[in-house]
Amino acid sequence: MPPSFSVRTCQSSKVFLAKALLTITAFCGSRVKPVENTFIIVIVTTATKQEAEEIAQHLLRERLIACANIFGPVSSLFHWSGKVEKAEEYLIFMKTRKDLFEKVEETVKALHSYEVPEILALPIVGGSRAYLDWLGSCLRQDA
Repeated sequence: MPPSFSVRTCQSSKVFLAKALLTITAFCGSRVKPVENTFIIVIVTTATKQEAEEIAQHLLRERLIACANIFGPVSSLFHWSGKVEKAEEYLIFMKTRKDLFEKVEETVKALHSYEVPEILALPIVGGSRAYLDWLGSCLRQDA
């Protein structure tokens, strides 16, 4: 038998849900900083770990990125010269600002061994306030 609901029960539930939503919003808002598409993650693959480290170190020295994570080896499958190829590569995730992307891209192309290096930018849509403040403080201010 389904429970019976009165108008009063429904109104109480709406008030409870509204208060819960406000509490969750306040809690999350104090810890997670919304980002207005300022920061990005740049993804690059390289042939060797040494190449990945050299690219990351150069970009760090120039303050074009705040940090880099290097993963690998990873297995990559791709089309190249009319064939499907397979290679072991290293993957770099680099955090920066959107306005620095052109300089990051130019630098990666100059240092990279590939004819057509993978250089992708993904938006960071949110993150911890403390981390994003730190990220911004590590980057050069001129774009």
